[in-house]
Amino acid sequence: MKRDFGRVLTAMITPFTESGEVAYDKAAELARHLLKTGSDGIVVSGTTGESPVLTNDEKERLFVAVKEAVAGQAAVVAGTGSYNTAESLALTKIAEKAGVDGIMLVTPYYNKPSQEGLYQHFKTIAGATSLPVILYNVPGRTSVNMLPPTVSRLSEVENIVAVKEASGSMDQVAEIRLSTPDEFLIYSGDDSLTLPILALGGHGVISVASHVAGLLIKEMIYSYFSGRVDRAKELHLKLFPLFKVLFITTNPVPVKAAVNMIGIESGIPRLPLVAATPQEAEAVRKVMAEIDLL
Repeated sequence: MKRDFGRVLTAMITPFTESGEVAYDKAAELARHLLKTGSDGIVVSGTTGESPVLTNDEKERLFVAVKEAVAGQAAVVAGTGSYNTAESLALTKIAEKAGVDGIMLVTPYYNKPSQEGLYQHFKTIAGATSLPVILYNVPGRTSVNMLPPTVSRLSEVENIVAVKEASGSMDQVAEIRLSTPDEFLIYSGDDSLTLPILALGGHGVISVASHVAGLLIKEMIYSYFSGRVDRAKELHLKLFPLFKVLFITTNPVPVKAAVNMIGIESGIPRLPLVAATPQEAEAVRKVMAEIDLL
């Protein structure tokens, strides 16, 4: 079973047409761009891909379009998690049929399950698929924090191979590393915390900023692992303003603006999200220009 999807995965946005339909051709174009600019893998229809406002049919077509676009040169991970275990199971089956390389499951949002509920949710879905599973903990978006003892229990499930950790707590990352097998991978779920997480035993990042700065992020990570820590720090500090400006409002609003700026039409988000304001777009443009990304 595949356990390592690479060091840099991009949580890919979903491009839309002017009329609000999914632009599958632009999704394929963006996937090929990511492949050329440092991404080892692509997460399709995660929350950065606006999964809550996509239908299952749209998600299935996206899985297929991106899988065909990268032609085996990058891992394709399908975001199949939601607050409904049965629906997550159904979408996981759709993703498996589409030929993806793995799935990512976000902690159920809004209904705030207990730690035992989280364990049973993830164990149930993992037990129904042969695909490797990445857990995704992002309490700022879901209102539930999956604690290290729960991650540790889930790491004993054969095909649960990694966690995307975005709690913002380095103590939590350290506790996960201490309580899980070495082969269980920890991915940073926050670009600005990637380097600190690497220092605590992290493997890489599932990134938003890699839409426009993938090669620099990859260099930062490989510099760290090759012992060039000063170079990794230099790159982190160079990219830090980008990491921050891409979250000046709700993700993926700023990164969609950034992708449009590099010439890949991605449209605007679907309601209830709205496009970046002129002020927000200008802030993104200014930072990208300052670090030579435009």
